[in-house]
Amino acid sequence: MRADDAPPIPAALNAVLLVTAMGAGTLCLWTASHAEALWVRLVAAGVFSYVNNTVFSLLHEATHGVLHPSRRFNDMLGRLAATFFPTSFTLQRAFHLTHHRHNRSAREQFDYLHPGDHRFLKYAQWYVILTGIYWLFVPLGALVFALAPGLLQRLRGPGTRYGEQTGADAYLGRLEDAPGTAIRAEVLGMVAVQSGLAYALDLTLVGWALCYAAFAVNWSSLQYADHAWSPLDVREGAWDLKVAAPVRWVFLNYHYHRAHHRYPQVPWLYLGRYVDESVPRPSFLGIWLSMWRGPRPFPEQSK
Repeated sequence: MRADDAPPIPAALNAVLLVTAMGAGTLCLWTASHAEALWVRLVAAGVFSYVNNTVFSLLHEATHGVLHPSRRFNDMLGRLAATFFPTSFTLQRAFHLTHHRHNRSAREQFDYLHPGDHRFLKYAQWYVILTGIYWLFVPLGALVFALAPGLLQRLRGPGTRYGEQTGADAYLGRLEDAPGTAIRAEVLGMVAVQSGLAYALDLTLVGWALCYAAFAVNWSSLQYADHAWSPLDVREGAWDLKVAAPVRWVFLNYHYHRAHHRYPQVPWLYLGRYVDESVPRPSFLGIWLSMWRGPRPFPEQSK
């Protein structure tokens, strides 16, 4: 499909959803910081974990240039959405497009154990994703790049088994050509927004951490469930996962991930049209539960 053949971008709807989701997230942060009852704070954190995934889904649209038809406004709204993750929009776009280039290649087979893999590193990386700790590396990585970009490059491990097994070589290699000035400005913006929210709403560290911990688990759980044990193909290597409709709506059809990888230029609103019902569609819950058993031996080893 050519970009000219893609359905129109729902720009007005996207803008309304972004403002609404960020507003709802702000209310959740305030509630988690100031409510007296623990159960109210926990509910606020749970709600935040979903509405901030709406913000992330819109950030994801922006990385593909389908949040707004104007490149200028697309990137501006993407930078705004990134402050709630929080991360740098430019870094997120670079890393996410790298994912599309290397999807299900040897660099992105975290679900399989290959001969020569470091087992402890493989399992550690796997459960870091499942438990939500993976999220923490995104804002911390953005901060490290802004303050000491050379440090991340030392972690790249080019030409090593570590660099290939973790994907660090492919992802951190993109930083060589990254626009450092733009990224530092975006990191400064994310710090300013987060600090401004904390000051204006008198957020407590516990309330903030509760919300972002819930979001980290919710967000991170889906980030590999939509790929785990899918075909080893750059375009076909994803699932159109079955999930309760209200959850899929909040995630803006992010669970239709195979359709997205096949047609990344199609806005979220229309992805349902591109789901191939003749292809197996496992449930999100089924994939997620099976992931807790750990990485599997590479299929060729099982023959």
